[in-house]
Amino acid sequence: MNEAVIVCDRLGVTLGGMKVLDGLSMTVYKGDFLAVLGPNGGGKTTLLRVILGLEQPSSGTVTVFGARPGHAPGRIGYVPQRLFFDRDFPISVEEVVLMGRLPRRRLIQRYGRIDRDRAHEAIETVGLARLKHKRIGTLSGGELQRALIARALAGEPELLLLDEPTASVDPDMKTTVYDLLDRLKERHTIVLVTHDTGTVGHSVSRVACLNCTLDMHGPASSLGTASLERVYGHPVEVVLHEHERHDSKPDDLHA
Repeated sequence: MNEAVIVCDRLGVTLGGMKVLDGLSMTVYKGDFLAVLGPNGGGKTTLLRVILGLEQPSSGTVTVFGARPGHAPGRIGYVPQRLFFDRDFPISVEEVVLMGRLPRRRLIQRYGRIDRDRAHEAIETVGLARLKHKRIGTLSGGELQRALIARALAGEPELLLLDEPTASVDPDMKTTVYDLLDRLKERHTIVLVTHDTGTVGHSVSRVACLNCTLDMHGPASSLGTASLERVYGHPVEVVLHEHERHDSKPDDLHA
């Protein structure tokens, strides 16, 4: 039987008197590449925050690697949707990626050779070796997202949580980011949240539709119009692009 990495049982979260998640139950297994699909405001980021231990459930339970959220930071890599920072701040790509080693360091302990080796390996993995000494604020949107993925990888995580990793990336760079994730799924369990149906392709092992409540599905090919209409709350039309029809995957969404 596959090892359960994340288990949510009747999870509920209420923020400001409003239910954001309601009765959510799901299990993410080792080796899964789960895409959580849903509209903005549907609770996707809140779900990741609960898994990270940054938000407390109002009801139900959550375990991550068999323990309460927040008890295994060294085993989880997180890529946020947005990074707010001063683009003129003099910090390099290499220095940002090294921050991914912090959960494995003691307080005020200096980075060692192993830390730098792992950071360099992560930079190589995401294809930014030639930019490792550049100031982080000079990177394009796609390059910045790859740097944030490298930061997560530097900590040698078993689980990767990604919050809308292509939200601020131009269409041409989206392919680069998802090609990278397609390679990373061989070594990591991945949970990807997105509202973009065009990113749910053949590389994703399972799909979950989230809009306060959750519908679990198998491969992306099992995601039909009825499921999308339930999660988005209005009629939709799934369009398959001609060159992808034999994959039977939803590539675009129209109201």
